[in-house]
Amino acid sequence: MADARTGSTVARIALYALLVVVGALVAAAGALVQAAWFPGGLVLALSGAVGLFWTGTRLMGGRGGVGAPAAGWLITVVLLTASRPEGDFVFGAGIGSYVFLVGGMAGAVICATIGGFAQPGGPAARLGK
Repeated sequence: MADARTGSTVARIALYALLVVVGALVAAAGALVQAAWFPGGLVLALSGAVGLFWTGTRLMGGRGGVGAPAAGWLITVVLLTASRPEGDFVFGAGIGSYVFLVGGMAGAVICATIGGFAQPGGPAARLGK
């Protein structure tokens, strides 16, 4: 597959859509795993989410690559936190659930702001030389 940064617009949009769907799947799997095998499941769920955010950033070559999976992750997590009329819910009231919610959001912010992206049209040399 060609690099996503040099691909067509349709391919980029399809890749963003795929990242949104994978973000939703990672959120749903993480919501189930983090409570099942505490604390190992929590570490696994957070590392899966942060790994997806970092992969999206590197795949798309910019900060927009973390926005797509983070949006799918966040929407899914918010929908899973709402209780149903029957009283069922996915997240229990425990420290693991809160660490998963806040840790996933913090991981997305960290991946978006960590830097290392080339400036468009900038000189290759350092300033001040």
